[in-house]
This record gives sequence, C-alpha cells and structure tokens, in this order.
Amino acid sequence: MARRQGAGSRRRRGPGRDVEPEVDRDLGPEPDHEAIARKILLDRLAERPRSRAELATQLGRRNVPDEIAERMLDRFEAVGLVDDEEFAQLWVRSRQQIRGLSGRALALELRRKGVDDEIVRDTIDAIDPASEEEVARALVRKKLRSLRNVDEQVKVRRLVGVLGRKGYGPGLAYRIVREEIGAEVDPFDAGDWDD
Repeated sequence: MARRQGAGSRRRRGPGRDVEPEVDRDLGPEPDHEAIARKILLDRLAERPRSRAELATQLGRRNVPDEIAERMLDRFEAVGLVDDEEFAQLWVRSRQQIRGLSGRALALELRRKGVDDEIVRDTIDAIDPASEEEVARALVRKKLRSLRNVDEQVKVRRLVGVLGRKGYGPGLAYRIVREEIGAEVDPFDAGDWDD
C-alpha cells in the first residue's frame, strides 16, 4: 500500500476523524525546586526525626535535582534540623524502650536508614550493657506469663527465639532465659514439705 505524500502528518483516530499531531505547549513557569525541597523536608521532619539519607531519598522521589537537594540538606544541617548523631540517639532510645531491640539489631536499623558507620558505632557503644540486659529480661518476663503451662524445653526454645528475633546473641539469650525461668519457680513447689 503506497503512502500519499503528506499523509504522515495526520493520524486517524476512530472512523473518519483526523487529529493534529501533538505540539509542544507552554506548561507555565519552571517549578521552584528549592521551595518544593524545603516543604518536603519540613513536612517529613514534622512527622518524626529522620536521617539525612532518608530525607535525600524523599527529595529524589519528588524529582528535586541532586544539587538543590544537597544544598537544602546542608542548610537544614547547619541550623540543626538534620543531625544524624541526634537522630541515631533518639532512634536507639525509642526502639530499645518500645521494641526491646538489642544493640546489634539497632545498628542494623540505623545502617538501613543511611546513618554513617562511625555514628552507628559510637551510638551503639554508648548503650549500657546492664540496661540492654534488663530490657531482654523484661521481654522474657512478659512472654513467660503466656507460657505457664508449657513444657520447659519448649518454653526455653520460644523465649530464646523471642530474644534472637530482637537481635540478642545466643549466649546472652540462653543465660537470661535460664535465670528467669529459675526465678519463676514457685517457692512452695521447691522443696519437700514432709517434716
């Protein structure tokens, strides 16, 4: 089938309808990327503290050019609105209290949030081992209440699993579970009362 000259400039849509090809239209002024970035940053920081990397990701998703995103993040950092050290400390305190996570699990979460390894190490090293152990004990005590009528081996396995999922190492987990199960024993069942 031969094409007529000039026929390629028009396209047919539907029966008998000719449509003009699309032309570039003026879409208005270029968006103010700095204003967009500022709004995104303020909105995200109003929700909760965030790491610089999280905020950079948010800006990238909204198509803020990299050079503008960096400049805005630098400004927010200069005035103290973006501070990865403070973010890491707040994150650790919150997640340890609410979720009972170990330092190892918290370090993993901080790295996923884009916090620098040195800041992660310093923040995790500041966790008091005694408070971390007390958090683990509280988790075990809470879970023990629901395991009263369960065989001791099953109880140990489940409790060690709970601590393992929270990031506690097996040695610490087994020690705490054994100590807490031993403390749970009813003193009236402990001895022979036939005097």
